[in-house]
Amino acid sequence: MIANVIRSCFPVAAQAVADKSEDINKLNVFPVPDGDTGTNMSLTLGTVVREVAALPADSDMAAVAKAITHGSLMGARGNSGVITSQILRGMAEGLVGAHDPVTADDIAVAFRNSVKVAFKAVRKPVEGTILTVIRDISSRADRCAKEKMGVPEMLEALVVEAYESVARTPDLLPVLKENGVVDSGAYGFATFVEAFVNAALGKVGAAIDFDTSVATASGAHNAADARVAIELNDDWEGSEYRYCNEFLFKAEEGFDPDAALAHLATLGDCELVVGSFPDFKVHVHSNEPNRVLEYMLKYGQVYEVFIHNMDMEAHDRTAGIAADQAAAAKPAEPRKQLGFVAVAAGDGEAEILKSLGVDVVVSGGQTMNPSTADILDAAAVANAESVIVLPNNGNIRMAAEAAASASEDFKIVVVPTKTVPQAFAAMFAVDVDASAEDNAEAMVEAIAEVRDGEVTHAVRDSQAADGTPIHDGDIMGIAGGDIAIVGSDVEQVTLDLINKMQAEQEGDTLTILAGQDMDDERFEALCDRIEDAQPDLEVDAHRGGQPLYPVIFSIE
Repeated sequence: MIANVIRSCFPVAAQAVADKSEDINKLNVFPVPDGDTGTNMSLTLGTVVREVAALPADSDMAAVAKAITHGSLMGARGNSGVITSQILRGMAEGLVGAHDPVTADDIAVAFRNSVKVAFKAVRKPVEGTILTVIRDISSRADRCAKEKMGVPEMLEALVVEAYESVARTPDLLPVLKENGVVDSGAYGFATFVEAFVNAALGKVGAAIDFDTSVATASGAHNAADARVAIELNDDWEGSEYRYCNEFLFKAEEGFDPDAALAHLATLGDCELVVGSFPDFKVHVHSNEPNRVLEYMLKYGQVYEVFIHNMDMEAHDRTAGIAADQAAAAKPAEPRKQLGFVAVAAGDGEAEILKSLGVDVVVSGGQTMNPSTADILDAAAVANAESVIVLPNNGNIRMAAEAAASASEDFKIVVVPTKTVPQAFAAMFAVDVDASAEDNAEAMVEAIAEVRDGEVTHAVRDSQAADGTPIHDGDIMGIAGGDIAIVGSDVEQVTLDLINKMQAEQEGDTLTILAGQDMDDERFEALCDRIEDAQPDLEVDAHRGGQPLYPVIFSIE
């Protein structure tokens, strides 16, 4: 049954991507510290693994496809994650009508559907990327099906095609060839395909058995909650033992679980030692957690240790229930007409955005892209009929647009800001009495007048737009997405970049934000130098608190 194959092989393939995530990250062609394609793909796949694992054991392919679609979308991070989610969705939906056992024709149909869904999700597909690879695999699958190739041979041929397509990406995308790398997303997807096929053909460990007890318990819990009110409990008298100790245990030769269980009983109650050599889970209530750990450390290694104070937990639980009930008793606030959500990496950035009218700021940026679910949740908190989302990063835009497509209870409109300074300008253009669409149009016009600059350090060797060599650790000044200045000093590169941008097109106002690694004294000195060099430029300085980028600014 194809559903069982998916459930056993998907986690293996997801883990393969996770294992190689740093290698995939390093393939990023833009030498700033935001090469997180591998991380984003891994997080997306990991969400799918958890959602599929929660299904009942007898779930059919339709249920598995639904879980893959929902899980990959909700967990999608960054462009690579969103595109991967659509590839997975198309593949899973294409397999719903597959035969048992699956045929070469079924596989070809699934890949064709994957190409259709993935390309539909991207407004301007770029050759030499993950999209090219999925299309090439699909074409190879069609040829294999026409040749009446057996499924095992076909799958191996598709792995070969995946890597061959990856190898061709530099020929299709000049920036890859210039930097001597293949496309990171394409490589990550080929890694996934290879690991999945190996698992399906039995080239790796045995199939994974999923524990569905959590899902069953969760379903029962939800059904009960709908009928029984949770009661407050302020009279918890405590237990003879205060601390709940639980941890994983890697045993050494000679460990006797029965003897350990007997000894733990002398230290507390509710003792459990479950598992099989060498891996065990240990649980016990005691008043002296140190004695529990000291004993177990004689026979192996402990890890993922959790020690809970049950007394405090009980009182916290009571307080939490009381707060929830009080909140539930309050009448719901009516939705306002228009709300705003923005993404920001620093506390200073967030404070400024809120002062300009943003309702909810989602933590995120270059190396920590929020997921579709994160953006949806934030938009719900905004409590408005229409919510304008400012992603403030090109790699977050697709997740924001996916949130807009997935939103059912309220409208989400995405204004494609690439930086926080663009968001500042956009918020100044807001008319709270106008519609979301009219505001979005005005905000887009406002950001078109903003020119951005960023200063950061290179994380590997590369070259600037004019061919200037860049070395790992160099300071780079980036304007309009291009590396315009390369140097060794943050302040000097910032000043040179501003002077260059002013020479190209003179502006009136500079909004500049200091990152978390630039102290107040350095920042003040930098602003003084800018005012001396550009006396006609009004400098509006703030602490942004953003990581990785000591300085970001905009000129209007």
